[in-house]
Amino acid sequence: MKAAVITFPGSNCDRDLAVAFEAVGAEVVHVWHKDTDLPKVDVVGIPGGFSFGDYLRCGAIAARSPIAPALAAHVERGGYALGICNGFQILTETGLLPGALMRNTGLKYICKHVELRVETTDSVFTSGYGKGSVVTVPIAHHDGNYTADAETLAALRGEDRIAFTYAENPNGAMEDIAGILSANRRVLGMMPHPERALDPVLGSGDGRAMFESLLGRMALA
Repeated sequence: MKAAVITFPGSNCDRDLAVAFEAVGAEVVHVWHKDTDLPKVDVVGIPGGFSFGDYLRCGAIAARSPIAPALAAHVERGGYALGICNGFQILTETGLLPGALMRNTGLKYICKHVELRVETTDSVFTSGYGKGSVVTVPIAHHDGNYTADAETLAALRGEDRIAFTYAENPNGAMEDIAGILSANRRVLGMMPHPERALDPVLGSGDGRAMFESLLGRMALA
């Protein structure tokens, strides 16, 4: 598997995401936000952090970086994309995922481990888990309150595109949503950080299955 990790000014999880890909045997290329082309890769990682200082709206400026059209083209031609935390925000701002990430209902930054329920295994990202299983993954965000209109929520439910929900909702997200899939199931956006849960010594090793699942499905392809 070949992966690219995009770095924006203010990204702070780009190295963590690259290490997670490499930990399961992927070859990783680092891409700067001012690049206009992506190398030929299987999956593009959009990392967490505070791109452009979260100025205007989280992810709004990053979504208009020179690399954004190449990211959209990568997905359109059959590539995969994984956006984590700020990466999820960027994916909604680009239109590659529906909805928006709003300020946490408690109006405070939250950083802790949470339990997630796996809602679907029908994706390259979640096939390594059991449907309905509960995994522990850390969160670290101020704007993680997933919000969408009724039509979008109905589509996410009806098309089995809710990937993860919070067992106990920490941020007010509608329907406890922690992560969603695109209509073509090739894009996953999630607020929790699976790349920070690769080994029990970090507090949880439950994130590793996501990256192993990606590697296994790419190898089969």
